[in-house]
Amino acid sequence: MGNIGWAQLLIVLVIVLLLFGTKKLRSLGGDLGSAVKGFKKAVSDKDADFEDDSAKNTEEKIESKEQNVQQQNEAEKQHQKTE
Repeated sequence: MGNIGWAQLLIVLVIVLLLFGTKKLRSLGGDLGSAVKGFKKAVSDKDADFEDDSAKNTEEKIESKEQNVQQQNEAEKQHQKTE
């Protein structure tokens, strides 16, 4: 149960063709293709935005750590001068 053979699939396709006709199926296929294309574009744009945000956050973290290191070095120099 659950296995669909090529004969059953062919019968279903013939019935669908008879019900809807070739013009309706052609337009339906074109609409479906456009929808899939739009969905893929939206997903890839969202991924690109996420990667850009991730790169910006990483750069900000690196800059923040560099500033902390510089402040620590300056504090150590000041401490050494007072000793």
